[in-house]
Amino acid sequence: MNSQNIIDEIGKFILAALGVTSLIFFFFFRSFRATFISMCVVIIGVMWAFGVLGLLQYEITVLTALIPPLIIVIGIPNCIFLINKYQQEVKKHGNQALSLQRVISKIGNATLMTNITTASGFATFIITDSKLLKEFGIVASINIIGIFILSLMIIPIIYSFLSLPKTRHLKHLNKKWIDAFVSWMENIVRNKRITVYIVSIGLLVVSIIGIYQIDISGSPIEDMPKKAEFFKDIRFFENEFDGIMPVEIVVDTKNPKGVMKPATLKRMDQLGDVIEEIPELSPSLSVVNLVKYSKQAFYNGIPKYYQLPTSQENTFIMDVARKSSDESNLLESFVDSTGQVARMTTYMRDVETSRMERIEERLLENINKIFPEERYSVYMTGSALLFLKGTKYLVKNLVMSLALAIGLIALFMAYLFRSFRMIVISLIPNLLPLIITAGIMGFIGVPIKPSTILVFSIAFGISVDDTIHFLAKYRQELESKKWQIKKSVYAALRETGVSMFYTSIVLFFGFSVFIISNFGGTVALGALVSATLLFAMLANLILLPSLLLSLEKSIANKKTLKEPQIDILPQDEEND
Repeated sequence: MNSQNIIDEIGKFILAALGVTSLIFFFFFRSFRATFISMCVVIIGVMWAFGVLGLLQYEITVLTALIPPLIIVIGIPNCIFLINKYQQEVKKHGNQALSLQRVISKIGNATLMTNITTASGFATFIITDSKLLKEFGIVASINIIGIFILSLMIIPIIYSFLSLPKTRHLKHLNKKWIDAFVSWMENIVRNKRITVYIVSIGLLVVSIIGIYQIDISGSPIEDMPKKAEFFKDIRFFENEFDGIMPVEIVVDTKNPKGVMKPATLKRMDQLGDVIEEIPELSPSLSVVNLVKYSKQAFYNGIPKYYQLPTSQENTFIMDVARKSSDESNLLESFVDSTGQVARMTTYMRDVETSRMERIEERLLENINKIFPEERYSVYMTGSALLFLKGTKYLVKNLVMSLALAIGLIALFMAYLFRSFRMIVISLIPNLLPLIITAGIMGFIGVPIKPSTILVFSIAFGISVDDTIHFLAKYRQELESKKWQIKKSVYAALRETGVSMFYTSIVLFFGFSVFIISNFGGTVALGALVSATLLFAMLANLILLPSLLLSLEKSIANKKTLKEPQIDILPQDEEND
């Protein structure tokens, strides 16, 4: 039922993502033609996403269901950069062939690098040992590169067959409110750098305090749709049977037929009493119950005889127990065929991970007291503990995948700019938003769980795109303005600010569509990625230029900023 709910939501997400992104796109470009072309590109990308899922024979899961709308949200910024550049070139010289050639040569390299960094953020999930995350990482990273290839091929080809954009289609390039926004940012960078650093450090300190308040959650039903009928059924069972998640305790007596010995039964009964004292656990079920029922049956069902047999009663009561269990195969449910290993089953309520850990510690402590190690081998299992361990394991894996994403993207930066200082400067405005988001999670009580920890790798991979566009333009301006840092920073800010603002707004509202989900984890993922990308846009447009200006003497010279390996923004041709 849960899986069916996930499949039902895919169509809703795709329609919402298409609707939101196309509306914003049209609002910015005021062109039905440009909007229609972009929608065609992302719809083909969505088809490819389903095709890749089918070819790799992966099922639609709560994570892979997010990939088609993700492709729409990530594909639209590619279209914005390419179409915006095409229209800028047309406005500059009116030559269609030259405009298209420059779109491919100038924006092509930059968008290739930004898509590679985004794909890297998703690809890091491949190293985790979680099948769900691995499949999500593989399909997402393949399709992000796919949507880049689609947009770079389809957009210039379609525009080559169409007439030049009319004057009204180019009006958006002169919007006064966009100019006002860019001027506001330039003013902050120019005159209020100290304030920018104080605010950044203040946010960092407050966020670190928030991070210490984050909980880890391993509940299997926490993200299920609360209004669904089957969720009410789960709650009904939890109330009626004192729990829903099995906890199994396996007792190995190390001797054949050792389970039915009075000493073993007594120890298991003691552990059963401990379990009954824990309010979040249901009374245990084991071979002990069978023996107690047998004694009660022997005494005509009188309730006070529901207890373990005394040493005098032991022989004939055990015969009753064996006979009754042979007839109904009851013993097979609790004891293995050799009579050496027994299981005790209890059910746990849906509780917080921290409480789950305390219950586990208390049980283990009593197991060690009741069952001597030299005579018994006892361990715990069951889905409740598997979820607890699985969540902790995922957190560790995903912290590793985030570290790998940061490392990979730092390598891309090193390859592009060949300057260690530039790597550090480029990472600061992208790591700060992640820390702020983590702090907010701590303050508002959003726990770390598989769905919310995805936020950090996804947001980091996407937010670095703005940094690459800005630094690439900055480097180009440095060379054309003969290493005059201030002029280069302001020119880069004016040139890239508009596109960065457009794409960030599309990404913000695009990821916000996940808030309409019935699944708590998907809602949290959408809200947190949206917020992180908004913080990242401000960091890249205000903090990054401020850092470049403050550290100008140490970073902007020909020795520290060597010739890049890939010239991702080639210089304008002299003869237009």
